[in-house]
Amino acid sequence: MEVFNLPLETIYLYGLIGSGILTILYVFFADVVHFDGPDFLNPVIIFAFVTIFSASGYLFEKLSAIHYLVILGISAILALILVTFLNVFVLIPLSNAEESLVYKESDLRGRIGMVITAIPADGYGEVIIESISGRIAKPATSFDRVQIDNGINVLVVDIKDGVLQVSSHQEIENYLL
Repeated sequence: MEVFNLPLETIYLYGLIGSGILTILYVFFADVVHFDGPDFLNPVIIFAFVTIFSASGYLFEKLSAIHYLVILGISAILALILVTFLNVFVLIPLSNAEESLVYKESDLRGRIGMVITAIPADGYGEVIIESISGRIAKPATSFDRVQIDNGINVLVVDIKDGVLQVSSHQEIENYLL
């Protein structure tokens, strides 16, 4: 079959080359041309769909004697399945992971940490706070103006100029009678 006096193999090959070039350009300039829209219109997904569709269409046209409409359907279904897997297992987890690594200092208020460098009554020490994305070590002062030794659990009361103000934290223990 020919479209515009070109064999279908050539059209699939042009589509593959064009989508490959656009994908490479998008990788380089994605930050300049930022996309905020529905997930199914994401340029990465569209370029991946066209690339997989064109590649499978070209291979089926070149290597098999199947009717061109069947090849068109198989290529579209194959591209849809693979792009869905790409979106669900790669793109969505990557976008969520990028957001989970960020924290605001105000988010540390009320968190429990452990003193790793003793905090003198009128000086600075260091506290480490465990989080999902790792450990956060921050300078700290005593909120109550008392000395806090190494290894003591502390509660972050306030934050001023990037320095945590902490108070020693004692867990309430429940005793069963």
